Amino acid sequence: MLPHDSLLSALIWLPMLGGATVLLYSKRPEAARWFALAVALVTFVLSLQLYADFDLASPAMQFVKDVEWITAYGIRYHLGVDGISVALVLLTTFTTIPVIIGAWRSVDKWVAQYMAAFLILEGLMIGVFCALDTILFYAFFEGMLIPMFIIIGVWGGPRRVYATLKFFLYTFFGSVFLLIGLIYLYVKGGSFQFADLYAQPLTMTEQAWLFLAFFGAFAIKIPMFPVHTWLPDAHVEAPTGGSVILAAIMLKIGAYGFLRFSLPILPDASAEYAGVMIGLSLIAVIVVGLVALVQADMKKLVAYSSVAHMGFVTLGIFVALWLVRDAGNPDAAQLGLQGAMVQMISHGFISGAMFSWVGVLYDRMHTRTIKDYGGVMQVMPWFGFFVIFFSMANSGLPGTSGFVGEFMIILTLLQSNVWIAVAAATTLIIAAGYSLWLVKRVMFGPITNPAVAEMKDVSPRETLALGLFAAGVLALGVYPKPLTDLMQSSIAQLAMQIAATKL
Repeated sequence: MLPHDSLLSALIWLPMLGGATVLLYSKRPEAARWFALAVALVTFVLSLQLYADFDLASPAMQFVKDVEWITAYGIRYHLGVDGISVALVLLTTFTTIPVIIGAWRSVDKWVAQYMAAFLILEGLMIGVFCALDTILFYAFFEGMLIPMFIIIGVWGGPRRVYATLKFFLYTFFGSVFLLIGLIYLYVKGGSFQFADLYAQPLTMTEQAWLFLAFFGAFAIKIPMFPVHTWLPDAHVEAPTGGSVILAAIMLKIGAYGFLRFSLPILPDASAEYAGVMIGLSLIAVIVVGLVALVQADMKKLVAYSSVAHMGFVTLGIFVALWLVRDAGNPDAAQLGLQGAMVQMISHGFISGAMFSWVGVLYDRMHTRTIKDYGGVMQVMPWFGFFVIFFSMANSGLPGTSGFVGEFMIILTLLQSNVWIAVAAATTLIIAAGYSLWLVKRVMFGPITNPAVAEMKDVSPRETLALGLFAAGVLALGVYPKPLTDLMQSSIAQLAMQIAATKL
């Protein structure tokens, strides 16, 4: 058991130092795999202490570490977590394990470098969720681009250079506006600390411009419509592990940014723009879901599915804001914010699983085109079980995690506007359409491709990787209470923050 003020630093720097160390095994790929897995397992076990020692009744930041970093500008190495952060840190440490297991045999080129990139990326993502200094947050936020740039650019598909540059330029472009906003807040208030910014008074004009600056960074990262076009290209060209981490963790950082920056720092502008955000979220939920229906590439279908499901997250966040500011209903708002967080964690499990099973097929056939398959269930029955289970979860089947968050958000929408609720609920039909049609074309029917008849069922290693995701989907779907209890105090405090005006 580590001291509380050292635990977050250990979670950030252990995988990053492990990533640097695994490079020593460049000529011993098997040793690199085992070492990377050991580092990921130790990091996950350490992260469990966050949950075990977390005070559920307190909304305050816990496990705090605060030391001077750049004294001249008041920039501090300031770490801490609340219930929202703990949930996302646990998702990060958990997801890294099946990513490393899944790449055990599928990655045979520069294995040590591949493992190093993922471990370093893990540490940087944990840093984003733990930073309480905005410049420290920005350093981790931008630092993530480097390992993901390398992962897609080196181990990606034929158009990896194009996809990597598009991914980098989109996300870096948005981040520039975030930095400008942070500098403005520092010049005005003299602090980069989150707690100080939450209390800093701002005019409506200032809030409006800052909201647009933060929107540029976080909407691209989610990604929201219409700045989502980089995501399908990045997913299609990324290796399986890159797609899993991109969908399961990195997209959540955009939504986390809205919860940590936009809503509490700019409550009045957030409320002013809530209608626009809800409209963009509905377009993502409905229109992008329809786009997923017509995809011929399995990865593109799952990528567009991710945009649609993340639209539910932003829908829950900004409808909750509406309910607090306009309807004066903080209890319903808390349900919406809880639903958005549950949806984020659920999407982490489900999207990671969906990209993983697509990767299993790609490792055997080296094609992601749906028409190249058919009848896979006849030769891979155990694999078929996982595919059907995850596709049902992606459709929002009760008993799986895919149902819980969406159900909570729809309940919230019904207390705000019944027509928005009906429109959002159509995504359940659309999601069932593209998910189950994908299963029908890939898993069932006659075997028309002789290569399919030669495929072997999932190995024990692949079963373990998919089984870990299945355990998460089932546990959260059957009993979400541990997650909702973990976040309850933090969500209640956030609802109070967005209810207050700075005008």
